[in-house]
Amino acid sequence: MKTKAMSRAASPLLIAASVAALSVIAACSKSSAPENVTPDATQPAAAPVGLPANPANVDGARIVAADKEPGNWMSTGRTYDEQRYSPLKKITDQNVGQLGLAWQYKLDYDRGVEATPIVVDGVMYTTGSFSVLYAFNAATGELLWKGDPQVDRLKAGEFCCDAVNRGAAVWKGKVYVGTNDGRLVAWNAKDGSKAWDIDTVVDRSRSYGITGAPRIMKDKVIIGNGGAEFGVRGYITAYDAETGKQLWRFYTVPGDPAKPQENKALEAALKTWDGTNWVKQGGGGTVWDSMAYDPDLNLLYIGTGNASYWNYKTRSNAKGDNLYLSSIVAINPDTGEYVWHYQTTPGDAWDFTATQHMILADLDIKGAKRKVIMQAPKNGFFYVIDRATGKLISAEKYAPVTWADKVDLETGRPVFNDSAKYWEKNGKPTLVRPGFWGGHDWQPMSYNPNTGLVYIPKHTFAVEYRDVKDPGWSPRKHFYQLGVAAAEMGDSDKDMKYWSDEWTGSLLAWDPIKQEKVWEKPYVTIFNGGTLSTAGNLVFEGSADGRVIAYRATDGEKLWESPAQSGVMAAPVTYEVNGEQYVTFMVGWGGAFATFAGHASLKAGVRPWAQVLTFKLGGKAELAPANYPELLPPQPPESKATAEQVAHGKDLFNGHCSQCHGINAVSGGIVPDLRRLSSEKHAMFPGIVAGAFAAKGMPSFAGIFTPEEVEDLHAYLIKRAVDLKTDLAKNENAK
Repeated sequence: MKTKAMSRAASPLLIAASVAALSVIAACSKSSAPENVTPDATQPAAAPVGLPANPANVDGARIVAADKEPGNWMSTGRTYDEQRYSPLKKITDQNVGQLGLAWQYKLDYDRGVEATPIVVDGVMYTTGSFSVLYAFNAATGELLWKGDPQVDRLKAGEFCCDAVNRGAAVWKGKVYVGTNDGRLVAWNAKDGSKAWDIDTVVDRSRSYGITGAPRIMKDKVIIGNGGAEFGVRGYITAYDAETGKQLWRFYTVPGDPAKPQENKALEAALKTWDGTNWVKQGGGGTVWDSMAYDPDLNLLYIGTGNASYWNYKTRSNAKGDNLYLSSIVAINPDTGEYVWHYQTTPGDAWDFTATQHMILADLDIKGAKRKVIMQAPKNGFFYVIDRATGKLISAEKYAPVTWADKVDLETGRPVFNDSAKYWEKNGKPTLVRPGFWGGHDWQPMSYNPNTGLVYIPKHTFAVEYRDVKDPGWSPRKHFYQLGVAAAEMGDSDKDMKYWSDEWTGSLLAWDPIKQEKVWEKPYVTIFNGGTLSTAGNLVFEGSADGRVIAYRATDGEKLWESPAQSGVMAAPVTYEVNGEQYVTFMVGWGGAFATFAGHASLKAGVRPWAQVLTFKLGGKAELAPANYPELLPPQPPESKATAEQVAHGKDLFNGHCSQCHGINAVSGGIVPDLRRLSSEKHAMFPGIVAGAFAAKGMPSFAGIFTPEEVEDLHAYLIKRAVDLKTDLAKNENAK
C-alpha cells in the first residue's frame, strides 16, 4: 500500500499500483441471483432425472478416440490435441442460417464468463463466476444439479482476473473444478455431491488463485494457478483423480538460490536469473491456462506466464533469460520431470505470457510430415515448434509488433528492438506493440484440418510502459507493484478515449505452414470470444459487442448471427444429442479488460448478463429479455476539496480501486460506477470504505487508508461525478 507521502510524490500519469489491475479484478460488485437458480441450493441426495446411468464416464481411451463419438465434447479442447475442431457436420455453411435458439439459462452471477462446456452422453458440465459448477440436460437446458464451492467473495481482490473460471474436467464419474481461491474440487457426477476438496496453494500469505480448466490423463488431474502480479512462484501439480492425493509438482521458476533447488531443471534455470531481488517476489511464471497432451509421445505441454516484477531491470538487473518464464515446457506426466522447453520471450518485461492456447497437429512442412505444437502467445508471433524436441520450425508476426524485429530461426531467439526497452529510457514513456493484453490473450483459437487454417481471436493493441523508482508493496492485496507503469493512458477522458479507439480486435484466419494471413474480420474492440471450427466448413465465435456469429471457414463470409445480450469471451462448443446437433455459447461480459479498461470496455456497448445460449437448426425458443440493473444519474454532493486533495485522491483510486471500478473511475459496467453513487451512499462513504458493504462483496479498507486519504479519495469521486453529470447534460442538449 502506498503511503500518503508516496502517493503525492507519484507522477500524475503514473498508474503505479493499479498495473496489477491489468490482471486483477476485486470482488466489488453486487451479485445477481436470477429467479431460475438459487446460489446456495442444497445438493440433491439422489440422481436427478435426466442423468445417464454412469454420468461423466470418461477416461483416456475415450478422449483419444473422441472422433469415434463426435457428438460428445469430453475435454476442454475436445481432444488432447486441443484443436477445438468438431467433425460434426449436420450444421453446415449451407444451412447455418436456419439456426434458432434451443434453450437459454441464466447464471447466478453477472461477472465474466469464460468457460468451455464439457458435454458427455447428453449432459453438459460448465462453470460460471466464482467457480460455480452446473450440470444441464444438454438437449433441454434443464438444471440437473449445481455445485457451489463457496469461494470467499472478499478474497476475489487477491486473485486474478475477475471471478472467472474457464471450465471443468470429467473423469470416471467425477467432475473437477479449480476455484478462484486456489482449491481443486471433485464432484460426483451422479448426484452433485462433493467427493473431495483440496487446497493447492503452497503459501497462503501469497495471493494464488485458479481460473484455468484442469486437464486429466492417466488418472491424474493436472492444475496450475495464477497470481504472478502478486508475487508468487509458479508451479503445476498432479493429483490422483480418485483420491485427490498429490502425486507430483513442477515449479516453473527457481526458488531461493540459498537453498537447494527441487530438480536439475531448476538448477539450470537458476543460472539464467541475476541477483536476489526476484526471490522475495516469487518470480512468477504461473501456469494459469493452456495445456495440451500427446499420448503417443507421453508429453504434457504447459504454457508459463509473466514474471514478478514485470520490470526486467528491477527483477533481474536486466540480465539473463529468466527461465522458465514465458515458455512452453514439455513434462513427463508420469513423474512431473522436465523434458524440454522453448522460451518465446526471454527476459520478458511486458507481460508477454506463453499461457495462450496451444494446439497439436501433424503438418506437411517442406515435404515432410512434422509433429508440431502451435501457439500465438501475447508477444505477437505465431510459433510452429517440433513437439518432440522443442526445436523451432517457424515464427512470424500475426499482429503488430515493435518489441522485436523477427525471430532468428537458427537460434530460436527474438531479435530485440532496443526502442521497447523502457527500463533504459530514464523514466520516459515507451510505446510498445503489442501491450500487456497481447496480440492474442486467453481466448482459445481453433484449427480446422480441412482448411488447414488456425482461427485466432486477434488484438491490435499498444500501451506505453515507463520505468518507476519505487515498485512498493501492498499489504492489503498481497501484491507487488510491477516496477513499471504499464497503463500510461493520460489524465483525461479524452486521453483514455484516444487509447481505447486505438485498441481493436478481429478474427484472423492464419495459415500455419505459409505463416501468413488468409482472411480477417474486424471487430470494434479487443477481447472477443474464443473460436470453434467444424467439418461443416464453419467457424463460430462470440463478440465483445454482444453477438454470436458463424463464418464460412474457407473465406470468412459471415453466414449467421444472433444477439447475445452481453459480451461473449468464451469459446463455443458443438455436440449432438439424439441425432440433433447443437451449438452452445457461454455469455457474460467481465474479466480484466472489461473491468479495468473503462472507456475501452464501454466501447463494446454491452453490460453484464451471464447466461448459457444453445442453438440448433429450426430452434424456436424466444430469447428472454435481459434485466440489467438501473443506472443511477450522478448525485454529487458539494465539495470544498483543494486541487491537491483531488489529485491525491486520483492516485489513491487508480492505485487501489481501479482494479474493480475502472481506471479514472470510468467503470466498464461490470461493477458499480462510483461516479453514479446515490446521495445516501455519498453520505456514508467513509463507512463503505471501512467495510459497511463487505457482505455484498466490497472489501474493507479499514486500517489501509487514513481518514485524510478517505476524504481525498471521496473528493476525487465527487469531482468525477460532476464531470459525468456535465457530460450527460451536454449530450442531452445536443439531441
